Amino acid sequence: EVQLVESGGGLVQAGGSLRLSCTASGLSFDNYAIGWFRQAPGKEREGVSCIKKTDGTTYYSDSVKGRFTITSDNAKNTVYLQMNSLKPEDTAVYYCAAAPQYYSSSWYFLNKDVYDYWGQGTQVTVSS
Repeated sequence: EVQLVESGGGLVQAGGSLRLSCTASGLSFDNYAIGWFRQAPGKEREGVSCIKKTDGTTYYSDSVKGRFTITSDNAKNTVYLQMNSLKPEDTAVYYCAAAPQYYSSSWYFLNKDVYDYWGQGTQVTVSS
């Protein structure tokens, strides 16, 4: 059974930092891209960042570029999302997801519809 488990969410003041973790099991970790998505109440789930395992290519949405950094520790089957300079508009449930890494575009890997497996999510709340 494929499982993706997120951790590291919490409450932080604006300008602060959090690091999210996504640990995968039940799949060949190196054969999947891992993406981070978020969903706020009343809004659609949106792509935040993604990392490809084959070449280490990373993708970011314009709203987080320069503030968030995605990294992978392949030996631990874990992907991290370091979030700095957090804003209240970053408040959402954050999900990690896995997709086959057949393509190379940000449009593809930030699209939630191409991902096969999802974690349960972790809440991030940024206060002002």
